[in-house]
Amino acid sequence: MKQFTYERAASPAEAASKAANNQNAKFIAGGTNLLDLMKLEIESPTHLIDVNGLDLDKIEQSEDGGVRIGALVRNTDLASDERIRRDYGVLSRALLAGASGQLRNKATTAGNLLQRTRCPYFYDTAQPCNKRKPGSGCSAIGGVTRQLGVIGVSDACIATHPGDMAIAMRALDATVETVKPDGAKRAIPIADFHKLPGDTPEIETTLERGEIITAVTLPAPVGGKHVYRKVRDRASYAFALVSVAAIIQPDGTGRVAVGGVAPKPWRVEEAEADLPQGSKAVMAKVFAGAKPTEENSFKVTLAERTLAGILEETKG
Repeated sequence: MKQFTYERAASPAEAASKAANNQNAKFIAGGTNLLDLMKLEIESPTHLIDVNGLDLDKIEQSEDGGVRIGALVRNTDLASDERIRRDYGVLSRALLAGASGQLRNKATTAGNLLQRTRCPYFYDTAQPCNKRKPGSGCSAIGGVTRQLGVIGVSDACIATHPGDMAIAMRALDATVETVKPDGAKRAIPIADFHKLPGDTPEIETTLERGEIITAVTLPAPVGGKHVYRKVRDRASYAFALVSVAAIIQPDGTGRVAVGGVAPKPWRVEEAEADLPQGSKAVMAKVFAGAKPTEENSFKVTLAERTLAGILEETKG
């Protein structure tokens, strides 16, 4: 690990301003992803801004009947919150499907949204990777691709978003609240928060330089049956081959977001109108334009079968 300096921020605006004035600065809270990347010298910040002292660790009722989740709320606390379990069960289930208890105790809401891909070529610094070094090439293309993306990918990158929490938040239509270096506040729909790779896979979110996440808000509960199903190679501490976050209403309508298949949480709202017709009709639209490799084409069928299981489970 390379040397770095460290300081604590007194407010979100101060943290954002300090980060904007130092292009090699990073925010640190739980550090469950950043510290690993620093040890491998994938990330090499020269300055860390500790935001743990900021008053961003509360879960509060919002004026519109929804919930406001502070950026520093730990995953364990969010998953176990009574309101989240009762009204946003898909989110609680997604959080409990991620990582391990020890990591959930440290990982924060904002950090979870910002975690970087677990593509093996991204983690292997001996291999070219456009996320690590723009313009160097993508070793995954033509390499081992079983875990990688099938939709939303590009000729520059086929990595996937690794998280579970964001998939559920996409189904819930969450909004990400931020503060910019000049103190201005912004609300970003989670549908727009993560970017597709295109020709710039190193740019993973719509955050501006220095901009800091302060909270995630969920709209008023929509009811229905909430299911998060994660298919992986082993029962714990493994990233999804495919995950499906679904909210199914008594009349068979609902919402569906898919993880493990794209560089961002993947949801096609137009496909949800076909839920009463079954999983095949829905996933045909969800994966329209997919570009799977020979090794990961099974993900399309796996997602369809996972949703089929959810629809069977939520009948009646």
